[in-house]
Amino acid sequence: MAMALSNPLPASLPASKGIDRVSRDGIRKAVNALLKWKKLQSKNQPEEEEEEEEEEERQQEDQDDFIYLLVTLKRVPPKDDTKTPHKIPLPHPLQDPALSDFCLIIADRPNSAHSKLTVDSAIRKLKSQQIPISKVLKLSTLKSDFNTFQSKRTLYNSYDTFFADRRVVPLLPKVLGKQFYKKKKKLPVPVDLSKSNWKEQIETACSSALLCLGTGTCSVVRVGKVGMESGEVVENVVAAIDGVVQVVSKGWSGVRSFHLKFSESLALPVYQKLPHSNMSIEGTVKAAS
Repeated sequence: MAMALSNPLPASLPASKGIDRVSRDGIRKAVNALLKWKKLQSKNQPEEEEEEEEEEERQQEDQDDFIYLLVTLKRVPPKDDTKTPHKIPLPHPLQDPALSDFCLIIADRPNSAHSKLTVDSAIRKLKSQQIPISKVLKLSTLKSDFNTFQSKRTLYNSYDTFFADRRVVPLLPKVLGKQFYKKKKKLPVPVDLSKSNWKEQIETACSSALLCLGTGTCSVVRVGKVGMESGEVVENVVAAIDGVVQVVSKGWSGVRSFHLKFSESLALPVYQKLPHSNMSIEGTVKAAS
């Protein structure tokens, strides 16, 4: 997974060449359709009289209130591009730090510079900078106290966002397991705790979407959520598409399509790369018998 968080794109993004390839009206229609569908789902969802607790929890975890931009590339991204998550600024943040529960994971490996930062010293610094982190966990605590599937699931469901010292991020996939990394909805956001600007880094992360390019051609970016105005989601989608194109290899030439969806909905297309006009389909002609 990510070795470190890439430098975020500027807070004010210059429009990339070709952003007009995507119809803003098409984005608006897709967003409105998804929000309408979600509203109907909430009203019509049947109440099961008898449902096993584990199945109910599983369904709740598979569903959320976020709208995702599904990014499909033409080719698997270069390996170097998959090591670092990219922060893409959004005009309308998806979470309010004052209303969210955050967890910070710090390094405490013995005989290293990382061990100098303790939970107490981290909490003091968070309070001095007025950073709304609800919980600070040591890496060793993660290993000892959250070593079962159930405990990891409880941790996963306890916080809205996880931040982690960038120096231990490479160790987290093995420690946190597939509960965090399979769904990629709450991947720990790397922060550089060796620097003094913790608050700035966390505020930047809260106002950005995180693009994690994987080992396949598809990735997702959170661009909206239930409760936002349709116009706000549209503006976020436009900003996210522009940011993705500036990040991925070959820009627009490397993108096959963009879709919008909820986690449990169908994906609605907002951009599809057209085949070249000179493309031909070759085959063999079977002789008549």
